[in-house]
Amino acid sequence: MSRIPSQKINNRDFKMKKNRSLALGFFSTLISGTLLISSTLFANSNYDNETRLQALTKFTKVLGTVKKYYVKDLTLNQIVNKAIAGLLSNLDPHSSFLNKKSFKEMQIETNGEFGGLGITVGMKNGVLTVISPIYGTPAYKAGIKAGDIILKINNESTLNMTIDEAVSLMRGKPKSKIYLTVVRKGSLKPIKIKIVRDIIKIQSVYAKEIENKDILYIRVTSFDAKVVKGVKKALKDFPHNKGIILDLRNNPGGLLSQAVGLVNLFVDKGIIVSQKGRVASEDVEYKATRKGTIKNIPMVVLVNGGSASASEIVSGSLQDHKRAIIVGEKTFGKGSVQVILPIDKTEAIRLTIARYYLPTGRTIQSIGVSPDIVVYPGKVPSKDNAFILKENELKEHLKNELAKTNGKIPKKNININKKKTITQKEIDSDLQLKTAIDVIKVLDIEKKNK
Repeated sequence: MSRIPSQKINNRDFKMKKNRSLALGFFSTLISGTLLISSTLFANSNYDNETRLQALTKFTKVLGTVKKYYVKDLTLNQIVNKAIAGLLSNLDPHSSFLNKKSFKEMQIETNGEFGGLGITVGMKNGVLTVISPIYGTPAYKAGIKAGDIILKINNESTLNMTIDEAVSLMRGKPKSKIYLTVVRKGSLKPIKIKIVRDIIKIQSVYAKEIENKDILYIRVTSFDAKVVKGVKKALKDFPHNKGIILDLRNNPGGLLSQAVGLVNLFVDKGIIVSQKGRVASEDVEYKATRKGTIKNIPMVVLVNGGSASASEIVSGSLQDHKRAIIVGEKTFGKGSVQVILPIDKTEAIRLTIARYYLPTGRTIQSIGVSPDIVVYPGKVPSKDNAFILKENELKEHLKNELAKTNGKIPKKNININKKKTITQKEIDSDLQLKTAIDVIKVLDIEKKNK
């Protein structure tokens, strides 16, 4: 896997209107070397007829020259496909041509189970960059990090490679090996990482309670169709009187409807997000509703450089509504709208048609969301004297130490369900999470003093 719907936050849940079509008839028929252009291609163009004719003549001449003189014997269809791919890749990093193979792979990804690595990639500053590894996947376990620049896939350089070409190379049979050479900030030389491909099954929502804190921790790994339902269940099943921590770190995005629905659980009025494009019909405002809103419980959202697209909509919107404190690092900065527009039954284009805007009118694209409290990843700093214990822990600790001197180690009485509880040890290894908990405590005190 290379990416999931970070590139597919399409308006209206990716469902295109049945009557929506795009006149892509660059080539109706080729007669005696003359290219006949669909009359609808430039129907809305501001150019006069003479300028349009000059442009089309130039394009036709280039195609003919390539067909006649290029070192390899290419078919007209191959030349046309390369021309379309080049056009779209030069528009922006997120628009692309989906040939038969790419279109089929995209449809496989949408089904939510496929063979691959479990990373979301994008083009940033002209290079293939990891937006984020998806939690629990082979790439995540192998140590791929958000912000890694992929220099090579096996022995093939990614320079001048399109995203779809990279996707194709990274996908393969489960249990097969692949090597990614990455350039990582802070490393003196490229790092070669071995990853074993596997079937990617994504669990989008993980919910746990913070041990002895009465705080609910919800991690959303991607915005698939089950996110809002999963978060609602977590809110119902777990105690969270003091606060809620929503972890969107390394979440590359997904369905817009789920991002809007998640914000709507915590905001009762106003705009959640809007999209504006060149075509007025694509301008949409998504507004909050009052039904079932959780308003009075303190909330913190965790983000980092791997939080993109839908994650940025959620964190940015909650920030603008002053509903949550954002903790962590600046997000990726992917705030444009792509739709998949079929050319025929086997090919399509992915085209940027609009940008997202947060409630205050600010854009996400290339800027990202800046946290209210900047915290870099790492362990919680501890004092050198590791023997310092709380009073209620001291007696139990001394019992264990006494048992060790007698050659016996007592069995621990574990009443905590580790699968559903974040322990103090886990908190101490995650400074960003520890900061979020401390913020919740402060907000809870403020709430009680009001």
